[in-house]
Amino acid sequence: MAGKFTDAEILPNFSILRLILGFVEVNYHKILVLNTSDWRNVVAGLDFLIILMNMKKYKIIDLFCGCGGLTQGFFETKRFEIVFANDNDKAAIQSYQMNFDRHGRHADCRDIIDLVENTPELIPQADVVIGGPPCQGFSLLNRNRIGDKRRELWQYYMEVVRLSGARMVVMENVPQLLDSLEFSQILDELKKQGFQSITGHILNAANYGVPETRKRTILLASKDGTVCLPCPRNLEPERLAQVKKFHGFQAPKRWRTVAEVIGDLPEPIGTEIRHREAPPLNLHFGRTPTAISLERYQAVPPGGNRFDLQRNRPDITPQCWLKKQQGGTDLFGRLWWDRPSVTIRTEFFKPEKGRYLHPDRHRPITHREAARIQMFPDDFVFVGSKIEIAKQIGNAVPVGLAHAIAEEVISTLDGKNTTEKQNALRKVYRDWLGEKIKVEFDGQATEE
Repeated sequence: MAGKFTDAEILPNFSILRLILGFVEVNYHKILVLNTSDWRNVVAGLDFLIILMNMKKYKIIDLFCGCGGLTQGFFETKRFEIVFANDNDKAAIQSYQMNFDRHGRHADCRDIIDLVENTPELIPQADVVIGGPPCQGFSLLNRNRIGDKRRELWQYYMEVVRLSGARMVVMENVPQLLDSLEFSQILDELKKQGFQSITGHILNAANYGVPETRKRTILLASKDGTVCLPCPRNLEPERLAQVKKFHGFQAPKRWRTVAEVIGDLPEPIGTEIRHREAPPLNLHFGRTPTAISLERYQAVPPGGNRFDLQRNRPDITPQCWLKKQQGGTDLFGRLWWDRPSVTIRTEFFKPEKGRYLHPDRHRPITHREAARIQMFPDDFVFVGSKIEIAKQIGNAVPVGLAHAIAEEVISTLDGKNTTEKQNALRKVYRDWLGEKIKVEFDGQATEE
């Protein structure tokens, strides 16, 4: 269609312009000063915009939404309408509202138990329920998991699924969920509610365009369509070199790297959030290390870790590390420029918590660098203190992974996923990743 219109034919059609401007959220007065080449760009995108405006938008509920990393991935597809979100973290909900609910209509700040037991009428009808019950109850980082009430929050999640009449479910959690008793109970509840197609696996975010090797359990379920896991889009170089068959999917690229997402940032300024400065620099601030901390940073070479510190400067190495000659190699480690990051957690600003030193500068990564690794756009608004924002960034589902999942949800709801695609994906996961999809249910046994 774009080639059929001239500038003169498009310029007077202000009704179309208003639709486009409203759709992409561009101020109307800015369009009035566009030059001829800019108008041609508008015309060139008209086909795509009209197609998107005619597509059905599906309604989603995001539970345990945090600041909205999962919602952001769904939002970027332009195919979803947010009708409800819930979390009990006040700062996270304020961030969510700033990005997705400026009028305060949908984001609800309260405990989900209170929501379900006392005000179930607030839960609207929706097509999809997304979100992840708090993972600490399943995480290996929590050694006291037995009897943890946080493990039971999935039951309230599933009650929201029932009350909303959702046709699809997207649940994410730590890898340990797959081996838990609760996971079997979740599957039983899904089947009881009429979900006929279910798939689940541990996905590495780096395989879906995220510069971070974060692994999460992803569970997809549908009542009336075929669910498929997203096809990997990126592979580590060693595996990429071995790919011989594409099974009908687009050829993967190599993993994205830390350099691609933070390499353009200048040195951070100050130690506080700069509210009056535009992104990305508003969250690009540093810390004030002690003299001994700075010496420790300087003793860690590119790609190094606490063991390099022990070898190079035992005189300033903490005694607890000197006594523990074995253990994780990420503590006090540097990120690599040419690899994805390790998992960004909530205390990424503390090098003693993991591999969070900058690749070649003597400092931890900044809040902006962590947000970019998690693939939040620079204009995403975070609300709260430095610690609250770090918690929001570290707890979020990487936006790129969320986007890949959202595209598969669209395919299911649009009726485009097939058993043939499922079979091809089994071969992709086997041949590209060396993995067998862990959970598949379609009411009958499946064979490769």
